[in-house]
Amino acid sequence: MNIPVTQIADLPNFGPKSQIMLEQAGIHTIEQLRELGAVRAYVQVKRTGKVSLNLLWAMEGALSGQHWQEMAKHERLRLLLALEEVENEYKR
Repeated sequence: MNIPVTQIADLPNFGPKSQIMLEQAGIHTIEQLRELGAVRAYVQVKRTGKVSLNLLWAMEGALSGQHWQEMAKHERLRLLLALEEVENEYKR
């Protein structure tokens, strides 16, 4: 029997602390997280306080069905490049 995933904390790689961090950044639902995507959601959370890149890996893993520690190096590089691009948009 599968338990329905209804809250961010129910996603793989997440827990109550991650959910609180996202909520403080205005991300309250799984749908909002999906719409933003991992990179934009990470930037939004980062603007509210100090976070590590592990949160970015966790969000991408949750959205793609991977464990955050098993994301390939090339996937992390892609995310870092996308992060740099999004952060540059905010600087303009």
